[in-house]
Amino acid sequence: MWIKNTYLFIFFRSIFIIPLLTVVVLLSGCSQNSVNSSAEPLTPNSSAPYPFEIIPTSPESGTPRAVPNDFESLWKAWEILNSEHIDRDIFDTDELEEAAIQGLINSVPDPYISYVDTVSYEIDKEDLSGEFQGIGAHVRMREDGMVQIISPIEGSPAESSGIKAGDIVLSVNGTSLEGMSLLEAVALIRGPEGTTVDLEIRHLGDLSPVVIQVTRGVIQLESVILRSDSGNEVAHIRITQFNANTPSKLKNILEKEIKLGAKGIILDLRRNPGGYLQQVFEIADFFLDEDLIILVEERYNREKIWKSNSECISKDLPLVVLVDRFSASGSEILMGAFQDHSRATIIGEKSFGKGTVNQYAPLPNGGALYMSIGRWYTPNKRPIEGGLAPDIVVSSNDEQKAAVDQLDKGYEIINSLIK
Repeated sequence: MWIKNTYLFIFFRSIFIIPLLTVVVLLSGCSQNSVNSSAEPLTPNSSAPYPFEIIPTSPESGTPRAVPNDFESLWKAWEILNSEHIDRDIFDTDELEEAAIQGLINSVPDPYISYVDTVSYEIDKEDLSGEFQGIGAHVRMREDGMVQIISPIEGSPAESSGIKAGDIVLSVNGTSLEGMSLLEAVALIRGPEGTTVDLEIRHLGDLSPVVIQVTRGVIQLESVILRSDSGNEVAHIRITQFNANTPSKLKNILEKEIKLGAKGIILDLRRNPGGYLQQVFEIADFFLDEDLIILVEERYNREKIWKSNSECISKDLPLVVLVDRFSASGSEILMGAFQDHSRATIIGEKSFGKGTVNQYAPLPNGGALYMSIGRWYTPNKRPIEGGLAPDIVVSSNDEQKAAVDQLDKGYEIINSLIK
């Protein structure tokens, strides 16, 4: 079970994804439906130079039984094109298939739905294994179609080149990203270690864009970082994302710091865009009593409730959680669970607001359908979509000042709880 995000080294959307489920479309078996071939020719007054007649369906074909009646016309259109069009020999059937899928989903009122072609899907299947080659940044597609940096990875080429959270990527090596899908843009930006890429960037608040050249590198993902000195009374632990090994790394740090005398914890989830769903639950188990609701997942015709297990490591230690507007998905699940169970004080900004459950459904052509299949709610049924408000708001137009003030407030609150 996994949650998915996009990285410029590279990954996709700041969202969670659940297990991959295969969509099977059966195109087997034929019915006896056919097109009427007895149409009258056009009258002599018609502007057409020749009489018009409806093309009959070839006797060898027909609408497969698995195709719903509503889609018979779509199937017929394909059959007629494939059998009668004068240039059918040069048709690219892969392009026709992908265009048909794209046309289908364009009519679905879901801002997250998309068709992911074979190449893009292979890119996006690169999981959170811990090492990639690229520039190192989390990105998303805004509702207006702009590609936006959620956050650069700490120590990455993106960060050292001056790319910041909130930046808009306008073009790559002179190629405009307007009209491209997120993965098409990602494919342009990513690349092997040592190569360079020119990114046209518009920083937040700036009117004029700048071109930033980034030398791609190997991106090491360290998902758990102890920010405070080991042995301090307050352990400041940053989780950058939820990788497969994040719970084990966090557990090691927690057990070590508690053994050394830690009396309180600051869990820093700022700019954490998500990761694997199961790992989020494992981390929640470290801080919650057993059998408490962590997440409510609402599907089309059912509801699923996720509860904590007995892996509690620090259920009695005072806990402060730092979040910002780029804390998404898994970060918001933890944030909501801790709030609703009065387990932690949440400090910072309103979270990103990614509460829609999205799923990749692989297709027989090697691509995939990416769609929304549910919504997430906190234990008290507060919707995560749209964002969750912190208990204490600490924000500023100056991002550096906001970061410092949030941490200062975190220490103020945690120190008041441990004394």
